[in-house]
Amino acid sequence: MEFMEKLKDYHLDVLKEIGNIGAGHAATALSQLLNKTIDMKVPAVRIASFQELPDHVGGADTKVAAIFLRIEGEAPGSMFFISTVEDTEKLIRHLIHQESIQLMNPPFDEMAVSAFLEVGNILAGSYLSSLADFTQLSLYPSVPGFSVDMAGAILSYGLIPLSVVGDYAIVIDTQMMELEAEKPISGHFFLLPDPDSFEKIFKALGVHENG
Repeated sequence: MEFMEKLKDYHLDVLKEIGNIGAGHAATALSQLLNKTIDMKVPAVRIASFQELPDHVGGADTKVAAIFLRIEGEAPGSMFFISTVEDTEKLIRHLIHQESIQLMNPPFDEMAVSAFLEVGNILAGSYLSSLADFTQLSLYPSVPGFSVDMAGAILSYGLIPLSVVGDYAIVIDTQMMELEAEKPISGHFFLLPDPDSFEKIFKALGVHENG
């Protein structure tokens, strides 16, 4: 991808701004859902190779909860929201007010999974809406799926059937914080555009192969 060499810090700043706008929309929706004030921010956005992705969630052997979906429209691709099992359990407990739920070992509580998928819908929809507004591309999420497994297994086996994997992914760190909480709930979006879509997105942000 020759145009990757033309990426500047400015383009990553734009992606971070897109992420923060999406996080703001998601925080509003989650606050209404939880009936408490939720603050969300995007501390970092980066471009990473596919091989590097497990390192962003603690390594290939880290057990994580993941929501994954296809992006349809003018720039199709795949998206994952991945968080540690511990942080995911904490988030779900806030949603359904059941301290007994756990995601370390199946079978999983159906209500817990449904609640996590609803959060995934809100987060993915908010981010894609923000990205679509900036790029003027038509983007919309498919119905999400859910998995708990090692990060390496989810990213390798979960992605390959969905699309032809490109070389790069957009990594969007996300932190959710209740005003009274001591520690944020952290997660990571991995946006994996199909190979042609990566170029479309960055050209829409002002990166062109010919300068």
